[in-house]
Amino acid sequence: MRFRTVLFDLDGTLVDSGAIILASFRHATSTVLRREIADHELMAAVGGPGLREQMEALDPERAEELIEVYSAHNAGLHDGLEPCPGVLDALESLHAEGRRLGVVTAKRRATLELAFEVLPDLRRFFDVTVAAEDTARHKPNPEPLLLALAELGADGDGAAYVGDSPFDLQAAKAAGIGSIAVTWGRIHSRERLERESPDALVETAEELLAAL
Repeated sequence: MRFRTVLFDLDGTLVDSGAIILASFRHATSTVLRREIADHELMAAVGGPGLREQMEALDPERAEELIEVYSAHNAGLHDGLEPCPGVLDALESLHAEGRRLGVVTAKRRATLELAFEVLPDLRRFFDVTVAAEDTARHKPNPEPLLLALAELGADGDGAAYVGDSPFDLQAAKAAGIGSIAVTWGRIHSRERLERESPDALVETAEELLAAL
């Protein structure tokens, strides 16, 4: 067993939410700012700084309104949320092996809980969850990962973080734990992930199990 403790990002890693996130960004910016922003610009920071930081980067004076419109639209789309392909089976295997599992996400806790409500089979695998409100600093800072490890009573030896964004990989390296990149979220390109030199880069849940 290479990694006894495995932490996971949420969006694009456990849940197939890229399209929902993009739709909500488009809705918020067109509604509040009355302008169209290129998709790649809207999605560039997803998985790193929290929603507030992303909205402040778009328009600091209207960030609060952007957050409100985004959040309302995003919540309304969660009924169609699905797990990423093969993820539930992979989690089942890891759990059966006695691994300690956790979720570390830049999402607010209310949105994380909404995902668990829609996908109740997902919640049962995780011993700890860390959301945006739980730390003062966010990915790529390692603080959220270190908090999760502390709550699990684990150290960095034998731990890894699985994510689909460059911010996930940067945070894992800063925390001194293994970094596993997954490509199936399609929020960030494979090329962008490769530039972070992760310990492993996988395209399927089967490959993920082999890397862990």
